[in-house]
Amino acid sequence: MTASVSNGFALFAQEWPKTAQAHMAFVQAKAAESALDAKTNHLAYLAVLSAAGLTGGIAFHVGLAEQAGATPEEIRSAALVGLQAVGLCVLDGYAAVSAALGEAD
Repeated sequence: MTASVSNGFALFAQEWPKTAQAHMAFVQAKAAESALDAKTNHLAYLAVLSAAGLTGGIAFHVGLAEQAGATPEEIRSAALVGLQAVGLCVLDGYAAVSAALGEAD
């Protein structure tokens, strides 16, 4: 899968290019200083997106996790990490992960 940004992020980047560039610089700086390797970081981020119900960016971040070497099983598992803490709301994230992996609509 190729990672592509959500429509919302694409619009943001088009209409607010300097702010989008500053945001991406922040993201890159945070990743550079992180003690987590890229795969672990992307899986953790997917867990947070899923737990927070932020499904709009899941397809993009599934692609990044795959590029970093995460397996579909690891990606699906990450989407369910928050299940015991936040409950069934993570299932919308799980569905978005499955769709991004080409496993569901």
